[in-house]
Amino acid sequence: MHKIESSKKLKEIMSDYFVGMGVPGKKFAWCTSVGPAELLRSFGFEVYFPENHGALLGTTRTCHDFIPVAAEIGYSSDICSYLTSDIGSYISKNTPLMKHYGLEGVPKPDILVYNTNQCREVQDWFTYFAREFNCPIVGIQSPRYLDLVKKEDIENVTSQFKALIPYCEETSGTKFDIDSFRETLKLSREATNLWKKSLETAKHIPAPISFFDSTIHMGPIVVLRGTQVAKDYYAELSNELDGYVARGSGIIEKEQIRVYWEGMPIWGKLRYMSDLFSNNNAAVVASTYCNSWVFDAFDETNPFESSALAYSSIFINRSENVKTEMMIKLIEEYKIDGVVFHDSKTCFNNTNSRFGMPQRLKESTSVDTLIIEGDLCDLRFFSEAQTTTKIETFIEQMK
Repeated sequence: MHKIESSKKLKEIMSDYFVGMGVPGKKFAWCTSVGPAELLRSFGFEVYFPENHGALLGTTRTCHDFIPVAAEIGYSSDICSYLTSDIGSYISKNTPLMKHYGLEGVPKPDILVYNTNQCREVQDWFTYFAREFNCPIVGIQSPRYLDLVKKEDIENVTSQFKALIPYCEETSGTKFDIDSFRETLKLSREATNLWKKSLETAKHIPAPISFFDSTIHMGPIVVLRGTQVAKDYYAELSNELDGYVARGSGIIEKEQIRVYWEGMPIWGKLRYMSDLFSNNNAAVVASTYCNSWVFDAFDETNPFESSALAYSSIFINRSENVKTEMMIKLIEEYKIDGVVFHDSKTCFNNTNSRFGMPQRLKESTSVDTLIIEGDLCDLRFFSEAQTTTKIETFIEQMK
């Protein structure tokens, strides 16, 4: 059993990222978490991700102060709690970024860029801030729920990527440079490959990293894609995890059960969930959530088309049939004993337990499944007592 030493470096990197937002004179592009960060960075923008801020509000459990504030101006508490907590935080002029990183608030955007490959809420979310800051907003309307990612889909998204260029040039004051874009995409590809390699060490028994660790260590691949910093970090993490594999050291003391987590994390309960599984000798070793920032298709020799393919192929954007096939593959590769589906009450896009998938997986793989109720941020939808009973019973049945 071990602790991941790279966590110390991770803390430094994430602190530098946020503290750097307070340096005057920078141009900021706000971007959705699975949006065209590489293209934006090629123009010299600092890139800020409101979804990352939403996760921070969930982790610090401050979101409950802000969700009602957004509700007062007409945002239903049933919609994305990233959105409602983030908007409520802005209205309240209060954010954990002040306390933890000394910022005056979130950075003022010079441009907002979203991609609907994950959900429609990001469009409404960014539109609110475009009105507030009176700045340009540009969106990529991705084809959704794809079975095959067809040539016409790639052409569609590619054309929308290219349509961003004039807005970025005008806002940044920098002319588009294809070589700069290629270099940024190359760094992103190299980082994402190292992130994938890190996640895949959990195929080994015992697993050297858990899903709960990965939700923290994924920080740089979300907010620093396209930078040398992210690439270097994942090289360090990957090497450390390889060492644990070679020594046969696991992230929990006695691994008896291997679990697949399907859906969003419950950010305000990460430590509780991690301890609950490890205390019952169950290692949560795989997820499609953390794999959502693995972009195999990136190719700097063909930057626009490969970016369009990569961002259109993510799990959340695929058909039920493709999602099921992807999960079956991971269940086999990671030697999974059971799948826990998180039914996230305000994120139906990342909830895959409502249309018969658990039953289909059970029929296809004979792997046991469990559905727990909760939310990515809003803990009013979560019961610790019920969840503990459900998960402990589920694990006991698999032993």
